[in-house]
Amino acid sequence: METEFEPSEFDWLTLDADEEVLWADTPHPYSLVPILVVGIPLSLFVIGIPLVVGAYLSFKNTNYVVTSDALYKKTGVLSRNVQRIEFDKVQDTSYSQSFLGAQFGFGSVNISTAGGSGIEMSFQNVSEPQSLQTLVNERIKRRGGRDSESGGKAAVLDDILAELRAIRGAVEGGNGVSASATNPEDSPTDDAPEPVESSDFDFDQSVTDER
Repeated sequence: METEFEPSEFDWLTLDADEEVLWADTPHPYSLVPILVVGIPLSLFVIGIPLVVGAYLSFKNTNYVVTSDALYKKTGVLSRNVQRIEFDKVQDTSYSQSFLGAQFGFGSVNISTAGGSGIEMSFQNVSEPQSLQTLVNERIKRRGGRDSESGGKAAVLDDILAELRAIRGAVEGGNGVSASATNPEDSPTDDAPEPVESSDFDFDQSVTDER
């Protein structure tokens, strides 16, 4: 699902260096139909004018954005409220459509996060909600796969380091045994002549002289 957008429309959006906008949209225009049906007749009594104006301003100032890293939602008429949820925090997604939305192809996509209570973010009245949910789920799986791959690479490196340490220990241990075995000073042989005591030699010599 591709959506055309102008970067100038999202001056409220601050992205990371490697973050890309994948999808962007505003509420579907037909989502204003219910409030117009109610508000226009009431505008004859002035009550409906604020309802219609408020709904229109809310419609114009609501933006939804999906990037390669996170989900964004901007709301607010007199003020600005920007909500951001990263994909690795998303636990569940769902979408719903009213009768009117099913007829004209718009609905709401709801986002729940790990540790959160209920729905944390809702893209309300967006076009093709099922396609948007699919896009979000794909990004969640891709982000999870990237984290698993990083963890797998770290585990492989740990195994390699452990093997290298074991090989180093074996080589150093082998060198120590070989050195002690080949050193003549540390391993005397049984064939070496026994030392002659000086006292025995002197006694034999004195007997010879007397004869």
